[in-house]
Amino acid sequence: MVSIKHYVITIALTGLFLAVLVIWPDAQAESKKDRSGPMTSEFSGDPNQPRRHFRVRDISEMTPDERQKNYQKIRNALRAGYAASGGKTAQNYQKWPRINTAPYRSATHGRRFVNNYVNSKGAAYAMAEESGTLPVGTIIAKDSFVAAKDGSVMPGPLFLMEKMTQGFNYVSGDWRYTMVMPDGSVFGATKGANAARVEFCIGCHLAREKYDHLFYVPKKYRKR
Repeated sequence: MVSIKHYVITIALTGLFLAVLVIWPDAQAESKKDRSGPMTSEFSGDPNQPRRHFRVRDISEMTPDERQKNYQKIRNALRAGYAASGGKTAQNYQKWPRINTAPYRSATHGRRFVNNYVNSKGAAYAMAEESGTLPVGTIIAKDSFVAAKDGSVMPGPLFLMEKMTQGFNYVSGDWRYTMVMPDGSVFGATKGANAARVEFCIGCHLAREKYDHLFYVPKKYRKR
């Protein structure tokens, strides 16, 4: 059975303090057999070299307006949690343009609701299929959260793509993938600590090689 890490992040929010309980599987643990309870995460294969993002269950479907309202409730807590990593992107990404109109569900990111932010270097990313090859220094940040059927809203990881200099990693198209957990711990980073944990990101995005390894915001959630 997977051991579970529990973290409590206390965030100052509109004069109150919001305690957020963050739950996800210990990356050192084995695959979970008994998946009882809401929003239990599931690994596929070896948790130190998973085949996909760990998924959540008992999720709630919401309208775009409901998703946006829930995101606004948890938005500051997400940023504060990721910022504990000490990374500048985790601290500042919410100051960048968000290129989706409302949070949308991403099946490839564990069925979580996600938002896409991009820095000025990668502004063309908002043009989706017309964006071409993005320049070195582009950073795409995708924060995430889950809403359960019982009404609770839980933070998810921050997924980052950064275009590195030519030769950084041929297979990834010179993109560095990083996953930051809600408490600021870095789950893994391409050619960095625990790189094997994010190798599946490279494999998934390789299917989009002709689009600079990029997936785009679904058409119904694009601003243009």
